[in-house]
Amino acid sequence: MKAAINRHRADMTRSLGGLLFRGVHSLTSIPAVRTQLGHLASGGAVRTVMTLPSFLSPKPRDFSLPNSSWGSEMLRLHEHYNSQCEGEMEEGEEGRGLWLRLPSYNRSLKYATGGVYLSKMVQANARLFTRNSREQGAGFEYVVFVNKKENKCVCIFQAGHLLEGPPGCVHGGAIATMIDTVTGTHANVLSRPVMTANLNINYRSPIPLGNTVLIESSLDSREGRKMFISCKVTSTDGSKLHTEATALFLSVNFSHLLKGG
Repeated sequence: MKAAINRHRADMTRSLGGLLFRGVHSLTSIPAVRTQLGHLASGGAVRTVMTLPSFLSPKPRDFSLPNSSWGSEMLRLHEHYNSQCEGEMEEGEEGRGLWLRLPSYNRSLKYATGGVYLSKMVQANARLFTRNSREQGAGFEYVVFVNKKENKCVCIFQAGHLLEGPPGCVHGGAIATMIDTVTGTHANVLSRPVMTANLNINYRSPIPLGNTVLIESSLDSREGRKMFISCKVTSTDGSKLHTEATALFLSVNFSHLLKGG
């Protein structure tokens, strides 16, 4: 009887081992999982590095980092501003305006003050509007840099094919979304969480799909909870003005709002 039990346990162990092997094998076949071989500094030993797909990774993906859909102009400008970021400035250049790249994720709800007051179903499915497409380059590709010293913010924006309005051009609503996103992000950096109270936009010239543009935001003034910000969207060389806007933001207590107060 004891021998039979032992044989049964051995069979179960082999079966479990096979399942685990097949599971790991299927994971490594997913495109997002890459196996890299490299030599360690000591002894030239070989090591294997596995990158888990995003849905298994404990660290959220930063969408403001370059990906394969970024065009040459997007990459060039990213490098231009990234090279001036605070951690990368040369010694003795403290007097110059310092830029800081802001990371961007596909959801903000779980980080928002008071998010616990919303249902778990809403929290599980919420996605930041500008980051809700899985296809790289299809929608809003952008990275934001802020200069606290000069109260300025700049966004490098590349418009994907899903943002079409007039034939071959970016939809006005998509442009408004990016202006609201950039100026709102700027206001958030300068204050506690804010909400848009007013947004005035003047469209000057269309933006062709796939083009890269600059969205520049500047703080005009502050009055208590109010922040007045101006914004312009231009070609990357500054020769063409596509859109200009003014915005008013109010700092708010989101915990109070979400409680229904």
